[in-house]
Amino acid sequence: MNDTEDDDQPDESLAEKLEYTARLKEAILRLHGCESEYAGREDVMETFQGELVWSGYVEIFNLIGHPKAKRCYAWSHFTGEEGNEKRYVAVLELPPVDSPQTAVRAAIMAEIKNAREEIKKSRPS
Repeated sequence: MNDTEDDDQPDESLAEKLEYTARLKEAILRLHGCESEYAGREDVMETFQGELVWSGYVEIFNLIGHPKAKRCYAWSHFTGEEGNEKRYVAVLELPPVDSPQTAVRAAIMAEIKNAREEIKKSRPS
């Protein structure tokens, strides 16, 4: 679901938007093994217990040749201690994911689960 790479953050110019879209398409190909076609974007704000936990644009792609999914939702965000590492997220539209909003929720839940597993691994037995 995630792919990490160092990059510049997307900007408002058309060339940079096209480059950002190309990077997301590359991430979809690496992560899910299929080509994709840009289909649009949606602004998503996700809250938990009244607190904003994620806000941004989710790009929507139609998938070409994927055996199960017809769409994918993708975005990027900065990670790491210094916030200088860019992570690309690409979530397939497979139940329960049926929208950009549920894709963001699924990605957040996957990150929480991964963090919990890392904590368990680091504890002495």
